[in-house]
Amino acid sequence: MGSQHGPAGLDRLVALYPRALPQVYGYLLPRCGSTAVAEDLTADTFLAAVAAVRADAAPPLTVAWLIGVARHKLLDHWRRTASDERKLAAAATEAATSGQAAGAATDPWEGALDAAAVHAALVRLPFPQRAALSLRYLDGLPVAEVAGQLGRSLTATETLLVRARAALRRVYAEEEGACHE
Repeated sequence: MGSQHGPAGLDRLVALYPRALPQVYGYLLPRCGSTAVAEDLTADTFLAAVAAVRADAAPPLTVAWLIGVARHKLLDHWRRTASDERKLAAAATEAATSGQAAGAATDPWEGALDAAAVHAALVRLPFPQRAALSLRYLDGLPVAEVAGQLGRSLTATETLLVRARAALRRVYAEEEGACHE
């Protein structure tokens, strides 16, 4: 049947692609619920397959093997998403707790947050606010580095983060209200 690796392996992967593509995509789409994510993960699957073939690390090229690669890509995606959602929830809780420490009244954000609603709220924020919150809480950068990444002064970035957290709370409340209607 020939080599599975090197140029012959790439030729076999190219020959397998038309048959494998709909099956890999069909495996991913119902599991991730988003055409954009399914498309990205499908592309990542085939890029990983090309890298494996070039590195002489691929087992026999089959649709089943490609679906296994897709499964790993999906699990990695879920791990990243869960990690990002935990970080956003922690940021929201931190913001709520810091408000209480400053003498604020009991904050409803103390309770559990719906991670999907937090994510939906975040993507609705204007770019500067979304970028500041993402860099600070998802990437874990200190405020000074966030300022550098955004090309702002430290004071301006601190103000942006305060406003962004307030906007996130407001939009989150709207998302939660829409979810419970």
